[in-house]
Parts: sequence; C-alpha cells; structure tokens
Amino acid sequence: MNLRRDVFQAIADPTRRAILLLVASHTMTAGAIASNFDTARPTVSKHLQILTECELLEQKQTGREIYYHINAQKMKEVAEFIEPFRKMWDDRFNKLETIMKEYQSKK
Repeated sequence: MNLRRDVFQAIADPTRRAILLLVASHTMTAGAIASNFDTARPTVSKHLQILTECELLEQKQTGREIYYHINAQKMKEVAEFIEPFRKMWDDRFNKLETIMKEYQSKK
C-alpha cells in the first residue's frame, strides 16, 4: 500500500523547512545538504525522502549523483492554499492595531 505524504506534516518539521530553504536557491546533492546539519546523513536522507514523496522536492540524477531541487509548482499550490489564511490574519492584526492606536489616543 502506497501512502501519500501530507505536505503540511512535511513542512511542520524545522529540519525539512531548513532543507527547503537551502535547496530553494540552487540544486544540491544529498551530501551537500547533509553537510549543513549536525545529524547523520541517513537522517537527512529520510527528510529528503519525505520531501520528495510529497512532491516539494524533485530529484535529477546526473551520473552517480542525485541532485535535489524545489518543485516550484507544488510550492505555489501550498502558498495559494495558505494565502487566504494569511490575509485573514493580516486583517485581524490590522484591526487590532487600529483598536490599540485608538485606545492609546484616548489616554
């Protein structure tokens, strides 16, 4: 049975978010990614597997090396899903800021 990974569970982990930030600027091998962390390489490989399974990262093999790069389309889908929530919270914080300014001006 092939279970699909949940994108939001994948990005909930701080190490996986750090990997996404690293790979966002340029493609990297697993070894290059692992060298940025104080964990064992198999641990980083597991994180890469999860990110690949939920399609946030894509792999490209060149010779013996596998390079990882961001799947921009999947990241765009995640951003589009989150956008209404971001707008909602921005609106709420803006309203709170207005209330706080009104309160401060009445003191």
